[in-house]
Amino acid sequence: MVASMLVLGFDMTILNVALPTMAAQLGATTGQQQWMADAYVVVFAALMLPAGLLGDRFGRRRMLITGLGIFLVGSLVGSLAGSVEPVVAARAVMGIGGALVMPLALAVLPSLFAPAERGKAMGIVTAASALGMPLGPIIGGFLLNHFWWGSVFLINIPMVGIGIAACAFLLPETRDPASPKVDALSTALTAAGLGALIYAIIEAPNRGWGSPLVLAMLGGGAVLIAALVVRERRAARPMLDLKLLGHRPFLLNTLAATLVMFILSGLMFVLPPYLQAVLGNDAFGTGLRMLPLMGGLMVAAKGVAPLTVRFGARGVISAGLVVLACAALLGSRTDVGDGYGYTALWLALAGLGFGFAMVPAMTAALDTLPPDRAGSGSGLLMTVRQVGSAVGIALLGSLLAGVYADGLPAGAPHAAGDSVVAAHIVSAKTGDLPLLSAADSSYVHGMGVVLLVCCAAAAVTALLAAALLPKTESAGPAPGGVAPAAPDAGQ
Repeated sequence: MVASMLVLGFDMTILNVALPTMAAQLGATTGQQQWMADAYVVVFAALMLPAGLLGDRFGRRRMLITGLGIFLVGSLVGSLAGSVEPVVAARAVMGIGGALVMPLALAVLPSLFAPAERGKAMGIVTAASALGMPLGPIIGGFLLNHFWWGSVFLINIPMVGIGIAACAFLLPETRDPASPKVDALSTALTAAGLGALIYAIIEAPNRGWGSPLVLAMLGGGAVLIAALVVRERRAARPMLDLKLLGHRPFLLNTLAATLVMFILSGLMFVLPPYLQAVLGNDAFGTGLRMLPLMGGLMVAAKGVAPLTVRFGARGVISAGLVVLACAALLGSRTDVGDGYGYTALWLALAGLGFGFAMVPAMTAALDTLPPDRAGSGSGLLMTVRQVGSAVGIALLGSLLAGVYADGLPAGAPHAAGDSVVAAHIVSAKTGDLPLLSAADSSYVHGMGVVLLVCCAAAAVTALLAAALLPKTESAGPAPGGVAPAAPDAGQ
């Protein structure tokens, strides 16, 4: 389980460091890079809930091994790809595998551990996923400096192989025959609707928001999502219990957690080209320079529990969002001539804001629900967070692409508009130094616009959280431990 979750953890971040290198070698545009990142997330979000039901009905060990096998095949295909399209397909296949592995890796723990040990086991498994996130940029950078870009996919194979062997020989089979059937139509509506919306957002900078195709995909996606909502609200046992969103504390905490994923995923997409192309770092140096962000997130995640006890979830979530807004504001003022020290400062602050906002928001969202709704609430929360991640990559990446292309000189080669990495390649071939300078300035300006949007979104959500989230009473340390926060009467 630890090996499986570790792979999923660093797979969340390893590709971000590889994208500039892949863009250079595959000739990928910004939109194609967005698809390489988003294909995994869209499929993962659409299939995670039905994947858990498949494990319940057909055997958790069997489906967990199947998921790991699918993830392995996707990784192998990605490592051997020679163009953008196979990489996108491989990432989608990996999303299918990841959707099976994530919920089932946690669902099998009760069959392996006694009740007294389950909490510790759950902590170790989830910590493995968290540990993988900061390892991703470092491992990815090292591999890219010494091997070809496909190695960032190939590194998954030995770890997944260990997971498959461990599941096959050590894991007992468990299932729940009374589990509801998988709702294939709702799954299809989720995948098609989300995919159509993401496609429209990614393609809009190139085709224009008034393009018939973009408008058709936006309209079609909206209709499919609306049909999903109607179907789920009428279902006796819905796959997505959307009625939970009518519970205000759950809705607001879910909104906060989703916004954090929206910003984090978008930032992880736009940051590596700045570090690698504009600041001139190699892949390994880029990975190392992303550590302040991951370090701040992990420090906050470790220290957030006592702060939540002391000040309540509302106070910590609001403060975390304010810190995130301030970090984004600082980042938006980045200039081409600024050194890495300034970037490290606002990245560390952003990491703290992410951790202080996301962890208590997720915990508080589930704590506000009755125990018998915790399972469906957790599934809805995880799905909505993944949707936020997919939309963050698509929307913020497209915003950056549009601002970047508009900022290039009128006579710039068409290829330079594909990405700042492409502009550097064109400049190196032609010796066009003014183009290089214009591309760097335009990219930094686009990143600044993206960060201003992130700042505004975080600030508005902080105000909503402070004004509308229920208050929890602070509590000082109790003898022998820490007292839990008690909800007030209004919660």
